[in-house]
Amino acid sequence: MTSASARRAEPRPECRRPAGRGLNGLSRSPPALRTQPERKRAPPARHTPETAQKHHVCLEARVAVLESGNSCGTQVSMFLNTLTPKFYVALTGTSSLISGLILIFEWWYFRKYGTSFIEQVSVSHLRPLLGGVDNNSSNNSNSSNGDSDSNRQSVSECKVWRNPLNLFRGAEYNRYTWVTGREPLTYYDMNLSAQDHQTFFTCDSDHLRPADAIMQKAWRERNPQARISAAHEALEINECATAYILLAEEEATTIAEAEKLFKQALKAGDGCYRRSQQLQHHGSQYEAQHRRDTNVLVYIKRRLAMCARRLGRTREAVKMMRDLMKEFPLLSMFNIHENLLEALLELQAYADVQAVLAKYDDISLPKSATICYTAALLKARAVSDKFSPEAASRRGLSTAEMNAVEAIHRAVEFNPHVPKYLLEMKSLILPPEHILKRGDSEAIAYAFFHLAHWKRVEGALNLLHCTWEGTFHEVSVYPKKELPFFILFTAGLCSFTAMLALLTHQFPELMGVFAKAMIDIFCSAEFRDWNCESIFMRVEDDLEMPPAPQSQHFQK
Repeated sequence: MTSASARRAEPRPECRRPAGRGLNGLSRSPPALRTQPERKRAPPARHTPETAQKHHVCLEARVAVLESGNSCGTQVSMFLNTLTPKFYVALTGTSSLISGLILIFEWWYFRKYGTSFIEQVSVSHLRPLLGGVDNNSSNNSNSSNGDSDSNRQSVSECKVWRNPLNLFRGAEYNRYTWVTGREPLTYYDMNLSAQDHQTFFTCDSDHLRPADAIMQKAWRERNPQARISAAHEALEINECATAYILLAEEEATTIAEAEKLFKQALKAGDGCYRRSQQLQHHGSQYEAQHRRDTNVLVYIKRRLAMCARRLGRTREAVKMMRDLMKEFPLLSMFNIHENLLEALLELQAYADVQAVLAKYDDISLPKSATICYTAALLKARAVSDKFSPEAASRRGLSTAEMNAVEAIHRAVEFNPHVPKYLLEMKSLILPPEHILKRGDSEAIAYAFFHLAHWKRVEGALNLLHCTWEGTFHEVSVYPKKELPFFILFTAGLCSFTAMLALLTHQFPELMGVFAKAMIDIFCSAEFRDWNCESIFMRVEDDLEMPPAPQSQHFQK
């Protein structure tokens, strides 16, 4: 008995089970915890004088951040309490004024240049700094050869072309400036003309000849007087054909003076052409010079023919154009056949016009409003004198009338802007030096010279009006410009700030409380604590120290 009681009183050794195990050796943790591998913890670091110093530095940093956060919050709250409703009225009013000025400037820039100033600055200056890539280059690199071949004709029709019937700057365009005091040509148009002059009238070997070197710089000048002075300087050195061209285009005040200067240019240009023709096979440099002399000679003869047409010598102009087309049949980029068509229509030589159309109205050649509408005029001429809409509705269209209507449909589909100018529904202006195929500028250039030919054919405009009004109701404006995003954004910003300014002016107390409440949300205690904890974690990571036990002072 005594041994048994002593045996019971004797302390038994403690039965230790593995952590997390039940009596049957099964885990008592949830299934989700069993699937995740247990994270191994690093052994606790030994507390050395260095670690104790790091703990001390960390605690000092935490206390300093907390004190700075509390002081910042106190300063913000004190600053907000000192603000008066007048401050909020002035703030919202100033914001509304600034956004309104930005909106006005954006609208003026869009109306003048057709684009947004902010968008242009961001695309031109900010995108290269941010490493942006031009979409056009990527699209061009991804395009296949088949697509480029199929779209070649459409691209040629939509590009900007030099107007084959362009006026003379000194003798014709400057008249408008003298009368109205306004410039008839835009800066963009004159810039394109300067590029054309540098392409046609200069070459790489111009620096070897002093006169050509001076003219090479003259074509790049923006000031007309500087160009004219450079041309006179070049003529003092040598008989330069391009210098005579510049003086005939810009200094001559009448067509007769321009023709006289072009004749002197023809004499100088013909000699240069003959010399370079003999040396064109001696190297690439001579070949480029011969190409330049050819362009100069063709340009001079074409402008001489146009001078003869302006001065009333139409038959002489027709002969000069025919000879020029026979001598240089491959130079179709000058579109001399359009000058010839206009001169033949002036002579009422409709058979010759039909012969020219049969040669150039081909599917492989780029179309133009002159070709399409001249073909429609010839078809309409055969039936327009006897055409009546009432009679056509009763008996139907004859074969000739059907051909005329189809020709007008084809012309209007190519350029739908021409009928409004031919029917005088829109006022004409001076044609530009460059036109956009199938655009409004091409319609102006065509109607400026061909309206008299349509009026000369009896009933042609009536047939055009009936066909165009019955088939084509609304003509879209090409190209249609949409408002940029930044104009809409500044308009919305201006409206929003103006509404805030009005509300602040009417209800200053309520808007002041609302503004303080919004600022308090961003400067709340949770926001500051979240920033402080992130700062603490950053300090601990930088010091590479184990987490220290939080003291009671820090918890407070």
